[in-house]
Amino acid sequence: MLTRKIKLWDINAHITCRLCNGYLIDATTVTECLHTFCRSCLVKYLEENNTCPTCRIVIHQSHPLQYIGHDRTMQDIVYKLVPGLQEAEMKKQREFYHKLGMEVPGDIKGETCSTKQHLDSHRNGETKPDENSNKETSEEKQEEDNDYHRSDEQVSICLECNSSKLRGLKRKWIRCSAQATVLHLKKFIAKKLNLSSFNELDILCNEEILGKDHTLKFVVVTRWRFKKAPLLLHYRPKMDLL
Repeated sequence: MLTRKIKLWDINAHITCRLCNGYLIDATTVTECLHTFCRSCLVKYLEENNTCPTCRIVIHQSHPLQYIGHDRTMQDIVYKLVPGLQEAEMKKQREFYHKLGMEVPGDIKGETCSTKQHLDSHRNGETKPDENSNKETSEEKQEEDNDYHRSDEQVSICLECNSSKLRGLKRKWIRCSAQATVLHLKKFIAKKLNLSSFNELDILCNEEILGKDHTLKFVVVTRWRFKKAPLLLHYRPKMDLL
């Protein structure tokens, strides 16, 4: 089988952020035009602009931040293509939390080591075929029992209802992956309240309506920075239903 080697330099333009010229970190895509940037770069840019930095299309006249979304697939591609990038980013995050005197989230403490060991074992051929066959049954059993997002950074949330038209949740305190989105919370609340559609809900933080594609990590960093856990969110019927 013929193989063709492609240099990283040849594809850099597709995996770098136009705003900082670095490799994409927490890749975030503009839903209107599908151009992708680092989340922190794009959020900072949209504080004073409402157009895409690449094509200048208007994202939204007044709330452009509600029309951007985390691009997990692109970020996974970048981490796989650029050696050591994910480990370096995790190290920077740990240093950031230490500098602020904040507790380092559990996943950041161990994720770098576990990821590196996993990648190295495959690159170096340490995982042998017979080992795979011997462990297949136990691994399948373990996958059934494990929560696939348990190793993600976790966020503690308090969900409060601020409308007389909806009832409060019996259990308003939840803990979930930082990669979960506002849309996931809408679906969760709708299911618990037996609503006909999650589209009937708005979720707010600091009295600001959150975009459905915002991850909880993004909400914590941009709306709850330096405040103590849990992240306080409110839900209510959409304004057009009031």
